[in-house]
Amino acid sequence: MEVILLERVNKLGGIGDTVTVKPGFARNYLIPTGRALRANEVNKSRFEAERAQIEARNEDRKSEAQKVADELDGKTLVVIRSAAETGQLYGSVSSRDISELLKEEGFKVGRSQVDLNQAIKAIGLTDVPVELHPEVRVAITLNIARTTDEAERQARGEDLTSAEAIYGEDINDAAQPDEFFEEDADYDDEAVADAEASDEGETDDAS
Repeated sequence: MEVILLERVNKLGGIGDTVTVKPGFARNYLIPTGRALRANEVNKSRFEAERAQIEARNEDRKSEAQKVADELDGKTLVVIRSAAETGQLYGSVSSRDISELLKEEGFKVGRSQVDLNQAIKAIGLTDVPVELHPEVRVAITLNIARTTDEAERQARGEDLTSAEAIYGEDINDAAQPDEFFEEDADYDDEAVADAEASDEGETDDAS
């Protein structure tokens, strides 16, 4: 199906371009969201008559998006989630979650504007692209951690995806029970042996 683009669409074209797309993509996305018109004679004439207004509206939206991008650029959001010692999340962080986090920060960003190919399933620092306008993209950083303390450590560059990293490199040494079985300086092996022999003798006499 041929459509006339009313705004730039990635990998398709810019305002006023007539492009061929799959019918479902046109009917379910481009046309109902106001990104395109069917490429028939009536709509071609309508577009040319309104072209200046369409381009002006696009510039206004682009300008507003750029202001938001300037505020978001380089921004880091801390996300606290439960996770295993290996760093795997008990769940995931989706584009919907990121959209909600941004709204809590005062940014109106829809789920579809968060360019996340798949949900995030591990702790760590992850850069996520956000498309505020077809011509305005910005990247934010998610600092996903189990606690705020771990988030601060990750921000300093620490990798917290192992028990040694979380608790310290000496965790294995600390876990050894040797210290609980150190020889007691006051412990007399011979005295204990004599006492045990004496106890056995008393038992024999009693029988």
